[in-house]
Amino acid sequence: MKVAVTGVSLLLLSSSLFAQKGSYPPAIEGAEEMVYKNASDTDLKLWMFKPEGWQPGDNRPAIVFFFGGGWSAGSPTQFVPQSEYLAKRGMIAFVADYRVKSRQGVQAKDCVEDARDAIAYVRTNASELGVDPNRIASGGGSAGGHLAACVGVLKVDAGSKANAMALFNPAVILAPVEGMQWDGEDRAAGLKDRMGVDPVELSPYHHITERAPACVIFHGTADPVVPYKSVELFADKMAEKGVDCTLHGYEGEGHGFFNASRKGSEGKEPAFQKTLKQLDAFFVELGWLE
Repeated sequence: MKVAVTGVSLLLLSSSLFAQKGSYPPAIEGAEEMVYKNASDTDLKLWMFKPEGWQPGDNRPAIVFFFGGGWSAGSPTQFVPQSEYLAKRGMIAFVADYRVKSRQGVQAKDCVEDARDAIAYVRTNASELGVDPNRIASGGGSAGGHLAACVGVLKVDAGSKANAMALFNPAVILAPVEGMQWDGEDRAAGLKDRMGVDPVELSPYHHITERAPACVIFHGTADPVVPYKSVELFADKMAEKGVDCTLHGYEGEGHGFFNASRKGSEGKEPAFQKTLKQLDAFFVELGWLE
């Protein structure tokens, strides 16, 4: 059966709807700031959240978060609440800046390059940062979820590859697949222009192999921007390849439902808190947290 799936074009056209507000670059309280690369005349930074008792030479698990915003806007501040929580649990958490269209005029391929370099920086400097180089997860939402998936499943240098993935309403299918109805040449042309390469090259679904890392996905079933069906297909393919992938579907929730700023309905636990518990459980299952 063909399932009509629309919404990738909305991700491209409506990125400003999901951008995090605030000054750029942000000042993030309670985090150590470091530059992981310079590109497009911009110092791209990581902000590091340290657990209590942290010291260089620790061998702790870590996660690097990438913000959403359609590869066009957004702020590293988006995943500060999740980072603060994980640091309290004993992980080292980073929020990463990367180049975007509205600030540096780049295409998505450049965003992916920055994500790879951010992971590589953490691994290269693992000893000084107190990080276990074999336990570095990628995390992110929407376009940031796309980047987090890319550094997990695309063929990259081992130094740039994530060991686990935590994806929040991620864009994981950017080219036609069986089981999805594609909207034709206009969408393909728009995606190619935005990606800067043939979209299939940056479409995580198309690169899943048995070597993909374990993954957890959080997604709203009513997401109008990144359709729920796309993550179902992604999770199914991960399972077919024998890779551990847990999909948490949130009934009736839309895009960005997991953000700390979103309030739950009366008498209902906010999705932000629920996703945190499920994220915690994912890392416990991996043996990264107690």
